[in-house]
Amino acid sequence: MVTAEELRDRCLSFVGAEETFPFGPETSVFKVGGKMFALSQLEAESLRVSVKCEPQLVEALRAEHAAVIPGYHLNKRHWNTVILDGSLADEAVGEMIEDSYDLVVSKLPRARQQALDWGGAD
Repeated sequence: MVTAEELRDRCLSFVGAEETFPFGPETSVFKVGGKMFALSQLEAESLRVSVKCEPQLVEALRAEHAAVIPGYHLNKRHWNTVILDGSLADEAVGEMIEDSYDLVVSKLPRARQQALDWGGAD
């Protein structure tokens, strides 16, 4: 099961990723190029992470996994909240975070992508 420390480390492992606190000290917002790709209340009793997702995958992930729900206080068409209760493999959670990062970077200007040495989503 993913811990808060592992979640923070995973989100910060991407080139150019930074942790910010625009919604107060209790909510970690992970950004790349000034754009949010994940957010979590790392000290919450029920650890969750919200990630951006391709609109065509949002519903499929929710249908497939009980731990994936519509993004809390986010655009439900583009964001899912993943409950980190151990029901999803750590690898699957990591892939969702990486996909969110890649989706955000793919929308950045080409010069910004090159500065991040981003080669595109696999």
